[in-house]
Parts: sequence; structure tokens; C-alpha cells
Amino acid sequence: MKQIKKQLVWILCVAACLFSLTACGSGAQEDSDIDPMMAASLEQQSGSILSDIVAMPADQIDMVIEQNQEYGSAGLAAGLESYKGLMDDLGAYVSSGTATVKTTDDGYEISIPAQFEKRECEFVIDVDKQLANITGMAFNPVYSLGENMVKAALNTLMGMGTVFVVLIFISLLISCFKYISVFENKMKAKSAPQAAPAPAPVPIPVPAAEEDLTDDLELVAVITAAVAAAAEAAGTVPADGLVVRSIRRVPGGKWKKA
Repeated sequence: MKQIKKQLVWILCVAACLFSLTACGSGAQEDSDIDPMMAASLEQQSGSILSDIVAMPADQIDMVIEQNQEYGSAGLAAGLESYKGLMDDLGAYVSSGTATVKTTDDGYEISIPAQFEKRECEFVIDVDKQLANITGMAFNPVYSLGENMVKAALNTLMGMGTVFVVLIFISLLISCFKYISVFENKMKAKSAPQAAPAPAPVPIPVPAAEEDLTDDLELVAVITAAVAAAAEAAGTVPADGLVVRSIRRVPGGKWKKA
């Protein structure tokens, strides 16, 4: 814990020295030029901050970030967050190059090219015009053309894959609409009252065709004799005699009941 506090105090002291040493040359600064003494001080102190950050143990970075946030050093905290996320991608620190200082709309920007085990990285610090605060700090790794192409291809593939997945989902959803309508019709048919079945049609009896029995001479003679005997018994025999003109079978079986 004492070591962490010592590192935190050292970083804050370096930042304070950065402002105090450069403030003396700010009076000689012109609108478009930077005072050489102030530029040299900015380069030296920025290099010291870089050395302190890369020498910090990995298991102590989170606590140092929290301490800087509590003390109001948001710029330092942002730089430490940036470095923490790139530690595995950068590897171990190797060396640093010559720093450059330039003016910005908000103050000054100091950039230092640094060489790490796996790739190069640009360390950038921004300070305000009054040289009172560090407004920003970041680690910008330098990727090769092949790495950038691979990242671009992966991003393109992910974007196109997402589009195709959404289109497939929409097509499946549209194809299910016909099943939805069938299901709705079945539910409506179940909920509707069942109609009574129509009665079976009653067949209409067709009257049998009357059969003309006049040509059956034997039957005519027998029926004529029977009718004459019945009429004679009843005393109703005509004077001109009995003449049978036609004999037809009567439906209904009345003769069977006689």
C-alpha cells in the first residue's frame, strides 16, 4: 500500500513539475511558436510520466486509477485506463523516441513514439493553455496494414452476417403467416355454434302404372261371370246385359283384404 501511494504521489509530483517548470517560459511564448525551454521541459516531464506508467505493476493499476479519479486527475486516469486495455496487445516496454510538442486549440499536445515488445505505440499528453491541468492522455498503438485489413474484413463479415441473420429471421417469420391464418380459422370453427344436420330427403312414392288386363280373355270371362252373379243376386242386372270394357289392377291390395 505504501508503494502504491508512493507511485501515486510521484506521478502527481511529476505532473506538478511539468507545469511549474514550463510556467517560467510561458511569458516568452508567441502566438505561433513555442518557447524552446518550455518545449524541452514538456518533453522531459512527459517522458518521465511515460516511464513511471510502464514501470507500474499490473496489479496496482486499478488502485492508482481510482486514486487519480478521487484527486480529480481525470486526464491521468483516462491514460491509465487506455494503457490497461492495451497491455496484452503491446507487450513489454522497450524504448521511447524523441518527443514532439505542438499547440492545439485548448493548449499543448506532447507525443512520444514508444517501442513495445509486440508493436509501436504513440504516447500522447494534452495540457491546457495555462499549464495547470493534464486534459488528456492516451496510448495509440500502431497497427500494420495487414492487421488493419484483417480487422476491416472481420468488421465487414460481422456486419454482413448480422444483416443476413436478420433477413433469414424475417423470411421465416413471413413464411409462418400462412400457418397463423390456418390456426385462426380452426379456432373460429371451434368457437362457432355447430349447425344442425339437414334432414334426409323423403322419397316421393311413384304410383305404379295401371296394368290393362282386357286382353286376358280368361281373366275377363271369370271377372264378368263373378260380376254378373253378384248383380243378379242383388237384382241389379241391366236390361241390355253386362258388358265389360276394361279391367285394371287397383293398387293397394284391396282384393287381398276382401
